[in-house]
This record gives sequence, C-alpha cells and structure tokens, in this order.
Amino acid sequence: MIHMKNFRACLLTAIFSTLLFNVSCSKPKDKPDDPIVEKPDTVFIKGADISWLPQMEATGYKFYNDQGVEQPCLQILADHGINAIRLRTWVNPSNHKTDGHCSKAETVAMALRVKNQGMKLMIDFHYSDSWADPSKQTKPAAWKDHPFEQLLTDVYDYTFEVMSALKYSGIEPEWVQVGNEISGGMLWPDGSNATNWPQLAQLINKGYDAVKAVSPKSKVILHVDKGNDNGRFRWWFDNAKANNMKYDIIGLSYYPYWLNGHPDYTLSIDDLGDNLLDMVTRYGKEVMVVETGGEDSKAQNTYDMLVALQEKVKAVPDNKGLGVFYWEPQGARSWSGGYPLSAWGSDGRPTVAMDAFLGSSLK
Repeated sequence: MIHMKNFRACLLTAIFSTLLFNVSCSKPKDKPDDPIVEKPDTVFIKGADISWLPQMEATGYKFYNDQGVEQPCLQILADHGINAIRLRTWVNPSNHKTDGHCSKAETVAMALRVKNQGMKLMIDFHYSDSWADPSKQTKPAAWKDHPFEQLLTDVYDYTFEVMSALKYSGIEPEWVQVGNEISGGMLWPDGSNATNWPQLAQLINKGYDAVKAVSPKSKVILHVDKGNDNGRFRWWFDNAKANNMKYDIIGLSYYPYWLNGHPDYTLSIDDLGDNLLDMVTRYGKEVMVVETGGEDSKAQNTYDMLVALQEKVKAVPDNKGLGVFYWEPQGARSWSGGYPLSAWGSDGRPTVAMDAFLGSSLK
C-alpha cells in the first residue's frame, strides 16, 4: 500500500508539473504575435547623371582624384559621397550624330558597372534618338510616321525591352523616368500637352505599365524642369491628376544658372524648398531633384548651392524628400567643349563643389 501511494503521488506531481510548464511557456490565445516593423530606408540619395562617361572614356579622357592619382570615375564619385547614378537611354542613337552612345546595350553595360560599384540606379527614358527636353521632344526616326495607337505600343514595347535587358543582367533600377523634362509633353506632336493632355497621359501610362510589368519595385518618376516655379508644377501635376497619369515620384530640375538670367541660387532656393513641400502636401508623392548643376568657374558658389539644395530636400517631412542628382559632374569643359556646369576642373580632378556630397548619408 505504501508503494502504491508513493507511485500515485509521483504520478500526480508529474502531471501537475507538466500542466504548469505548458501554461507558463505558451502565449495567451487572444494575444497576437508581435508585428515585424520594417525601418524605412533613410539613406539620402546623392546622385550623379554620368551618361557621358563611356563617350569620355572612348576619347581617352583620364580622371584623377583629389591627390592627382588616376582612378576610375565611379570610384572618385563614390569617394565624394555619391551613392546613386542616373543613365539616359535613347531609342536608336545611331540615327543621330552621337556615335551610338546612350544605346540600350551601352545603358545595360553601364548599369552593371554602377551595381558592381554598390550604387543605386536610375534609368532615364528620353523616347527619342537624341536629347529630349522642354525645347524638343522629337520622335525616334523609326516611330516618326506611326499613328497614335502604334505609338502607344512603341512606348510600351521599347520600355519593356530595355527593362527586360536590365533584368536579364540581374539589374532592377530603383527608379525609372518615363520621359525627360516633359514639361511640354513628349513624342511631339501626338504627346504635346499644349494640345492633348489625354494622349500624353496614355503614353506615360504605357511606359509606367511596362516598367512595372518587368520590375514592380522600381519607382516611376515624372520629371518637370524649373523646380522653383510652383505655378508651373501645380499646373502640370493638376493636369496629370485630372488625366489619371500613373507615377510614384515627382522629379524636378533645378539650375539657377538658367533661371531668367539670375544664376544666384539665393534668389530661388527658398521657392524651390516651398515647391517641394507643396508637391508632397498637394499630391501625396515623394519628391526628388533629378537634375542640378552650377558654374564650374564658381566652384565654391556651386558647393554652397548644393549644400543648401540638399538641406531643402532633407527638410521635406516624413522622408519624402529622397535626394539630389548632379547632371554630368564629370563632364569637364575641357572635354565637352564648353558645358559650363560640370564639377570638374581642367586638371581632370573634381572641384571643391563635389565636396558638398561628403558627410553623413543619413537624414
């Protein structure tokens, strides 16, 4: 009897201990798992459009760092804080006097170099065989006589083709511009917003759809010049909204040098800042200055402008001011034959202007 009592006592103790263990180690059924909170990407983008680089290298141009030591251009830029690169792509540059540069093949090859450098990437579709900007939006020669319905297919197919070539090489750009400085529309006259906003919206949406079909995470940018002109931007993006244009980011150009004969950035930088804030508030989109530049002959002034510009973008609430891209900082006047807004000297070295991108990359 004593043996059986001990056995029962031990058995009851074991069962009770097991029950206590299960209760203490399990969460109450009505308490959900703790949510996984992802921190936002707080890296401020300090970018450069260097689409001239392959052409410069083909002519034998040499790049030197601050100490006068020859180095690859991408390395020099990275050492000055640049963490993203923008590349333009033209439909068939062989149809223009550009020696075939900015073709699909060259864009993919350059994109690989950018990614191997550990930088982020923006692709800028011009939808032309050469330069597209507010003064010209010329159709590619191969599309010249196509009716509008065919142009819609052209835009989709070409965008899809370039994006697919990038993805095949293991590259999905962080950002894609559907059109370059399309203040007056693109693919004139069919996509001119002076005469036909609805058709422009259809063209843009075809580009957007093609980007997302290949690379859903890539953010699509619509790009307008004169970033300090709030009236211009409200007019443009109010019409974009009315015509159901699809996009993720508002891209701006800001060149004090070209603004109404007033190259002094202090006369327009506050307007630029106010416009950035208004775009975010009015349309709920992120903003980015995708082109800027200052006089190479006034490097300290350009440095000051770049510092002020970055501060304006960083001041946009909720991390919606993404960053700043310098247009062709390496495009030295000695090579370009006269472009006045690079950040490179005649000695092949970056000027003090590039130091504006040094420092912390966090907001």
